[in-house]
Amino acid sequence: MTPSLTRRRLFLTGGALLGAGIAAPGLLTACSRTETGSGTPADDADLLAKLREQGHVRIGFAGEAPYGFQDGGELAGQAPTLHREIFTALGIAELQPTLTEFGALIPGLLAGRFDVVSAGMAITPERCAKVIFSEPEFVSPTALMVPKGNPKRLTDLRSCAAKGATVGVLTAAVETSYAKAAGVPASSVKALAKQQDGLDALLAGRIDTFALTGISLRWLARTNEGAAVEVLEPFVPVIDGVEQHSPGGAVFRPGATGLRDAFNQELRKITADPARYVRLIGKYGFTEREVPPRTLRTADLCTA
Repeated sequence: MTPSLTRRRLFLTGGALLGAGIAAPGLLTACSRTETGSGTPADDADLLAKLREQGHVRIGFAGEAPYGFQDGGELAGQAPTLHREIFTALGIAELQPTLTEFGALIPGLLAGRFDVVSAGMAITPERCAKVIFSEPEFVSPTALMVPKGNPKRLTDLRSCAAKGATVGVLTAAVETSYAKAAGVPASSVKALAKQQDGLDALLAGRIDTFALTGISLRWLARTNEGAAVEVLEPFVPVIDGVEQHSPGGAVFRPGATGLRDAFNQELRKITADPARYVRLIGKYGFTEREVPPRTLRTADLCTA
């Protein structure tokens, strides 16, 4: 059963450590909810060598498609697929996954429950104050979902403003501010609770378009195969002259710089080869448009 999409780009806080270990055939030999391992900050300087010696890396994920989820008992999604490729190149053959609430991923990482967060987590200054991120694994250009045939001939949020289109957005999500910056009147922006509500409202004619990341909209269309909708070409919104790329990456404990740096070296090989990038994670809705620009650096995102 395909997991439902969640509002991953909102700022989620709090949350107890409610995660539970899962068994994924071919990926997991042993994983316990109470396992803490020896992933303390004191060990992080030699973490890469330790992981190579033991032959596995413990990852935390949040069960959110298409970023990291279970599919028929197997660990799937953008982040685990990229990370499997990278850790294999680093001499670490096995991923041992722990399913955790999204808000508990960083606390679980810092507590040593796993070594890496594999969840397509957005890189923000608030999170950078607690953990360290890889370089961006993807960017999340915004897109519009429209009725089949695109009757209003929309292209981006500015065209929505020009043509008086009613725009659906997720409650409290960043697309609300993107629409405002593009000139869409507040009265033409309709808040929706979840992604499926956006598609349903579009089909019912209550909105003219649904704005979200292209990644999420393509996945939504895929999980509603046959629905009379289409996803338009993504675009990068601009607020006060700043492009809004919404990048995400892998997450490490602050002391694990050696592991993070080695990870980045292998990640660059993938992002420098768009064909390989799409070959690896294209089935999850990622295209060449999601390949992060070489000029987009985590150090800059952490201080933005």
